[in-house]
Amino acid sequence: MPSMTSFVRQNACQRTRLSALSLAVVAALAAGCNDKAPKPAEDSSATSIDVSIAPGAPGATPTWAFAGKTGIGTSYEPYMDGKYQGSDANPLSRVWFSVADGVLTETMYGLIHNAQLRELSFIIKGKDFVDFEAKDTSHSQRYLHTDAQGRPESLALVLENTDKDGQYRIEKQLITDPHRDALVMKVTITAMADGITPYLYADPQMDNGGVDDIAYLSDGGFIAAQGSTTDAKGDTSAMSIRTSVPFIARQVGFEGVSSGVEAIKQGSALSGFSQTFEGAPDEAKQLGNIALSGQFAPLNKGETLSMEVVLGFGKASSIAAAADAAENTAEASLDTGFDALAADFAGNDKAQGWRQYLKSLPALNAMAKQTADGGKLLNLSAMVLKAQEDKTHAGALIASLSNPWGDTIAAVTPSTGYKAVWPRDFYQCAMAFLAMGDTQTPKVAFEYLKQIQAGPNLAGYEGVPGWFLQKTHVDGEIEWVAVQLDQTAMPVMLGWKLWQAGVLSDDEARSWYQEMLKPAADFLVSGGAVSLDWNKRSITPPKTQQERWEEQEGYSPSTMAAVITGLNAAAALARHAGDEQSAMTYANAASDYAAQLSSLTVTSTGPLAAHPYIVRLSPNGEPNSSAKLADNNGRPGLDQREVLDAGFLELVRYGVVSADNPLIRDSLALVDSEALSDNLRVKYNFVTRSGNPFPGFRRYGNDGYGEDTQTGANYAEKGENSPNQRGRVWPFFTGERGHYELAAVTQNGNALSDEARQALVSIYVAGMESFANAGGMLPEQVWDGIGDATRFQYKPGDGTNSATPLAWTHAEYVKLVRSVTDGAVWDGYPFKTDASFGEAKEPAN
Repeated sequence: MPSMTSFVRQNACQRTRLSALSLAVVAALAAGCNDKAPKPAEDSSATSIDVSIAPGAPGATPTWAFAGKTGIGTSYEPYMDGKYQGSDANPLSRVWFSVADGVLTETMYGLIHNAQLRELSFIIKGKDFVDFEAKDTSHSQRYLHTDAQGRPESLALVLENTDKDGQYRIEKQLITDPHRDALVMKVTITAMADGITPYLYADPQMDNGGVDDIAYLSDGGFIAAQGSTTDAKGDTSAMSIRTSVPFIARQVGFEGVSSGVEAIKQGSALSGFSQTFEGAPDEAKQLGNIALSGQFAPLNKGETLSMEVVLGFGKASSIAAAADAAENTAEASLDTGFDALAADFAGNDKAQGWRQYLKSLPALNAMAKQTADGGKLLNLSAMVLKAQEDKTHAGALIASLSNPWGDTIAAVTPSTGYKAVWPRDFYQCAMAFLAMGDTQTPKVAFEYLKQIQAGPNLAGYEGVPGWFLQKTHVDGEIEWVAVQLDQTAMPVMLGWKLWQAGVLSDDEARSWYQEMLKPAADFLVSGGAVSLDWNKRSITPPKTQQERWEEQEGYSPSTMAAVITGLNAAAALARHAGDEQSAMTYANAASDYAAQLSSLTVTSTGPLAAHPYIVRLSPNGEPNSSAKLADNNGRPGLDQREVLDAGFLELVRYGVVSADNPLIRDSLALVDSEALSDNLRVKYNFVTRSGNPFPGFRRYGNDGYGEDTQTGANYAEKGENSPNQRGRVWPFFTGERGHYELAAVTQNGNALSDEARQALVSIYVAGMESFANAGGMLPEQVWDGIGDATRFQYKPGDGTNSATPLAWTHAEYVKLVRSVTDGAVWDGYPFKTDASFGEAKEPAN
């Protein structure tokens, strides 16, 4: 960072050249204020010139970024001894980014949830218009590095945005610097008309919040920093924005008041505000929602502006020191240049990059033959899943690099959104890595789980140990604390799978059984009292405090499927460890729970069919009663017998119940019914890119976790739920259904025929591929065509603004492809129960 003398001189120079001078004079003065200009001596009289403070603090209320990402990116980093460790030979890059609507959106630095930027984009001013890149251009996107078959080989993105009126075109290539904490963008702006003036616009949200930041002009660009709070170590973050082509005018300010956007829209010159605070950066008192604007020289028809834009990051105990680190990083990235860094990002004989990671996955080539797109989405899914791992806490796998419906959620209180650890999503991802032949990541991930297990080492916890926390930050910081029994069973299931695959040695399996898995299994048997934060209660398995959708307590078929399987896995591990008594206890509990499935989850008095069927959830384990489910997500609770889901298919996937069980088939036919009202209906029909019909499914009937059908508003857009909210179709259910159909045709030892395999690929594999957006990202939810199509005018099958990419969806796709390749369900289990399923509890007299 320049000295404060140089800092003030720069601000004064900026202020002077933004007075009422002609554009030519402004351009000439810029040459004296750019990064290469000689610096004054420390005793320069420039120190006596006041800087220009931006008015309007704290600015408009900030929101998070649009969550429908079309791409994400980060550098690939290999493990060193099961950790991420930087060295001179392999420096780490702890930066992630996402894109949406053709522009850079959330950019994270440090920990994967620590957002520093909401948006960086271009504003284009013409003779009679002012365009904003995200909304006023047509977008296309591709991957910079592809193989001969067109399969992506890295997460380097090329964004092409063309003016809808044909007056300019913007191309941007994006990577993270694989050797530094920086994002690097190569930009080409082409004028197809005279008088095209580009502006760079940036909206920082430092250290995961948008209301307490500061900004000021550096020697050639901008500095943004967290102005108030610090992390657990007392450090704060700073971001430097540098360009290889000098600005002719710059401005910092507060969003909606003095950011520079207001002047651009009014056709005025940038007013030259040089900082958003009084005094030195470390003494900043005036904080708010900041934004930055920088003007480049105008272009005439046929002219181009080619440059590199770098966002460098730094962290230190003071703003000044953090800014200094960020500036040095940005300068080093600019000096190295985009092309050299992009080659290392992809991977070559000097640097391990994404190509090396893809080549390390031995199952990928065979799996690609069982896709409908030649393996494009498979390659991309491998990288997307790996990119959603934190690089400080190795093995910490998050749910999504997005904040659901972020564009209408106030970014006032720091929020991880989906950039956090859920053991349920975690399990899906770990199993997908194993399916591709990555043995390192799932092992490191499995070992990570110990730090998010309740027990004597968890600060503030009292009660029975063994269960795994509902949702945490990647560093283990507690966020949500409800007990979900499937999230306690799945780590046990994963441990057994890793042992069977040889990823855990016999000795390691015995050790982890004693250290982590036995306490989990004991909890699945006996439960007990728990006390953590607000959650003070007693858990009695197999009744779960929350089911797989984290909403309600009761007896859930999908939760019980995991609990039964987890206990059988624990029994096998206990026998291996010589703990015969516990092995018997676990096996008996699994058998007992299986024997209770019918009485706890099957109704024979339901209004939806004359025959027995499986309910989504029974709050009290009395499925023949009219007990109501709880109100949730704005929807009033209904009679438990009216609400269906396909969660019972997990019983088949894990091998607890056979695919041809009559109750499974009858319940599935009801789930598939198109005669149900839209509120209760679960299945909707879509068409693959090649024209084949395929099914999509909602989570359950009466789901309210989605957009408002009457107004088109986002979920809880005004901070309150609406009774018209509707949960949409989730693409990974198409994969779950594909797994069921595979189990159905291969049960009793039947081999998968070529004809049946092709049917699975053309319907379910191709169906999931058809849900991917233009950047190949698989969403949490897609539009089902019901109600107002929202401000985004969604069409059926389009990903909504819930969360994209969802790691679980990419993981399910990978597992489905592996299952079809093998001709067997990848995450199935060989354990058998001796209980029948389908004898519904008799209605009370």
